[in-house]
Amino acid sequence: MIDILIPVLDRPQNARPVVESIRSTSTCSPVIVFICTEGDEAQRKALSGLGVAILTAAPRDGGDYAAKINWAYSLGESPLVFTAADDLEFTPGWDERILEVAERTGAGMVGSNDDANPLVKRGRHSTHSLFSRAYIDSVGGTFHDGPGIVYHEGYKHQYIDAEAVRAAMDRGQWAFARRSVVRHHHPFYPHKGVKVPMDDTYRKALGDAPFDAALYRERVKAWQRASRVSH
Repeated sequence: MIDILIPVLDRPQNARPVVESIRSTSTCSPVIVFICTEGDEAQRKALSGLGVAILTAAPRDGGDYAAKINWAYSLGESPLVFTAADDLEFTPGWDERILEVAERTGAGMVGSNDDANPLVKRGRHSTHSLFSRAYIDSVGGTFHDGPGIVYHEGYKHQYIDAEAVRAAMDRGQWAFARRSVVRHHHPFYPHKGVKVPMDDTYRKALGDAPFDAALYRERVKAWQRASRVSH
């Protein structure tokens, strides 16, 4: 029923823990799909034998996460996809709770609670979310890219979720599943007893923050102009 999409880059040590976390807490038997980068053999080796689907994408300088999600989405058929990462801790009942909100609200995008980002904790944002294929196939998850596209690939890494949330909110298609806890272990958000070291993958994601912020502001303005014209 749910495809869990997990783009990965050079973190083979995270493979088994996140798979075990998903399988030990899920009740809906999700399909776990990892999207590796061509040449990342250590990652592929770590995933072999775990009983997961493995896709291999060409390397990109920027937009790697968004591109991997969009590509994996295009190859799937499940009515629901969850956009994940390998630094997550899934907690018991996460899937039942997010599915309950999706069914009750009919929202095309339902955010999980990452127990980390302050905006997420306030119920105004989501970093890892459930999307319905009906929503993505009808209008897409971004401001302007159209049907079939989950995240905008023009960002280096950040703000893809900010745009998706804003677009879904403005369309009346966003909901938040506070009790669906998918904990994000990140150097910026330390959890009790868990220390996450900064690595090259995190540095790459954070290094282009000013570019991504500026692009987001431009795209919001264009979205607002388009909305005024349509009304």
